[in-house]
Amino acid sequence: MEKSSFYIVGKHTVLEALKNPRRKVLRIFLTEDSKKQIHKENSHLNLLKNIKIFYKTKKELDKYCSNEKITHQGFVAEIEHLEEFTVKNFLEKNQNRNNINLVALEEVTDPRNIGSIIRSAASFNIDGIIVKKRSYPAESKLLFKSASGCVELINVFEVSNINTTLKYLKSKNFWVSGFDGNAEKDFTKHDWKGNNVLLFGSEGYGLNYQTKKNSDFLFKININNKVESLNIANSASVVFHYININKEKS
Repeated sequence: MEKSSFYIVGKHTVLEALKNPRRKVLRIFLTEDSKKQIHKENSHLNLLKNIKIFYKTKKELDKYCSNEKITHQGFVAEIEHLEEFTVKNFLEKNQNRNNINLVALEEVTDPRNIGSIIRSAASFNIDGIIVKKRSYPAESKLLFKSASGCVELINVFEVSNINTTLKYLKSKNFWVSGFDGNAEKDFTKHDWKGNNVLLFGSEGYGLNYQTKKNSDFLFKININNKVESLNIANSASVVFHYININKEKS
């Protein structure tokens, strides 16, 4: 069956797609300047080999991202979705590993937030992100641009039901830790050894009742009491950074 294709924009977004052997790039649209950048900054890689290249002016490329109000930087590509890689596939491939850290996003829908979370997760060595297929904007140019190429660097698992996936992971010796502003325990007081799922709720409502019920722990992030809350992407980045540092120490 033929896969659907979609467009991505932005320098890092397009370059990382070209570098990813699992990603099929159908066509790339470049300005003369962006072509020179590719050859200058990646002279050791033949990134444009076997790629259909179309040269356009900056104004011609503007039409690919005018609705999202993001910049293309002279780079636009048409790509296909990656082959599906499931949570089960991942666990089978990593069955001899310990200290795996996965992230689950429940009803997080803003493409910019999801992209930022993906970027932070890749930066701080998170092993994969679990998203609800129905609410994940898989073809969003804004998501890909916010992730700055990191969609190509981390596993994103699209599942039909978050709670079913959490139960499955718990049966595979994962601890599920939900982050909730009303929780009592500071996440920095927890021992993060073993396999963990870091669970974050929607931007507006947080975690729902059933998801909290499926959590082994509920944690908060201590912040200045004059500040109501952190943006979800900022919260996730703080958690990922802390856990990564402590993982490196152990």
